[in-house]
Amino acid sequence: MSRRPLPDHPVRLALLDLLAEHGTLTSTQAAARLGESSGSCSFHLRQLAELGLIEEAPHQGGKARPWQLRWETDDEPADDAFTALIHVTPDEMAEISASIRRLLFRYRDRGTRPADAVAVTAEVRLRTGNPVG
Repeated sequence: MSRRPLPDHPVRLALLDLLAEHGTLTSTQAAARLGESSGSCSFHLRQLAELGLIEEAPHQGGKARPWQLRWETDDEPADDAFTALIHVTPDEMAEISASIRRLLFRYRDRGTRPADAVAVTAEVRLRTGNPVG
């Protein structure tokens, strides 16, 4: 499985983080959060789109162009990293967390390690927050 390289530019990394947190953003919204100019954010968003990491989000037309993370399709190679924006109750969030723990601990705590097993770090973060509307 090959991974797309992440950009090493700090504004582009910050934009990816914002999109993961908020779901969709325009360059103006991103600029306000990052303290950058709208033009700079617009440029870096287009560069991220050229790298295939983000895409324009559906919108009603007009001048504002919202962007979102680009999800894989069945035609693309799978990547082991993913982000999903979901809407859940606090009880559902606790249930999801417990389910993920049980799943991961099943592999961590098994008695014998398969001969072809490789070390993998699993990072799971469930954060609350409101997407930008």
